[in-house]
Amino acid sequence: MKIQKSAVIGIGIVVLIILVLLGIYLFQQAKGRDDLAKRIYSQESSSSVSTIDDLKASIAKYEKKIEQHVNDAAKTGSYWKILAVRLQDRGLHGEALDALQHAIYYTPLDASLQYYTGVSAGIMAKSTQVFPDNDTGEKQRYYSLAESAYLRAIELDKHYLAPKYGLAVLYTFELDRPADAIPLLQDYLAISQNDVDSMFVLARAYFALKQYQSALDLYNRIIAFTSDAQRKNDAQNNRQILMGLINGK
Repeated sequence: MKIQKSAVIGIGIVVLIILVLLGIYLFQQAKGRDDLAKRIYSQESSSSVSTIDDLKASIAKYEKKIEQHVNDAAKTGSYWKILAVRLQDRGLHGEALDALQHAIYYTPLDASLQYYTGVSAGIMAKSTQVFPDNDTGEKQRYYSLAESAYLRAIELDKHYLAPKYGLAVLYTFELDRPADAIPLLQDYLAISQNDVDSMFVLARAYFALKQYQSALDLYNRIIAFTSDAQRKNDAQNNRQILMGLINGK
């Protein structure tokens, strides 16, 4: 019995020693994992700070280059615009359209570029010869470009009068759409009340729609206002024609 008891006690001591050693091992393992976690966190934190600092340094380094690029792009757009206007002044409207396309790429919200495009496209359309056996639709494409450019200019700046006048001329004299021209010219004359050119175009639009009295009123207005002898004479001649139509003569 004593031998058995001694054996049991011996086994118990061995188990206790094993448990103590296992506890020490597990404690060391946990401590090691904790130390590892702390090192990883420390490294990640240092890495994040380093990355942010590097990013800030890069921004500071390239900020001037970015600003210079923006300035260069703005200047390039201005140069293309100046070139387009000078080409228009010399009557080179085909080349002007190419220059305007580049200018619009840099400054797409510039309403004046759209207006200039409408002007050059309209002139190119009128200058394009259409032959029965060789009609490629080029003339109509220019007219479509002119209309869309004028409309875009008005969309960008509703107070911009020039594209309204240009589009009204296009509708009245080129596209046979006088009804579409009338509200544009009415808006124009509501601001620029004594613009004789617009009065003549509006009177022509009324005439095309057989609204003779409205056209007659405009010619009377021109005659009363203008001091230009040629324009007064033109208005009087047109007025005479209208009087004959109204009176059935």
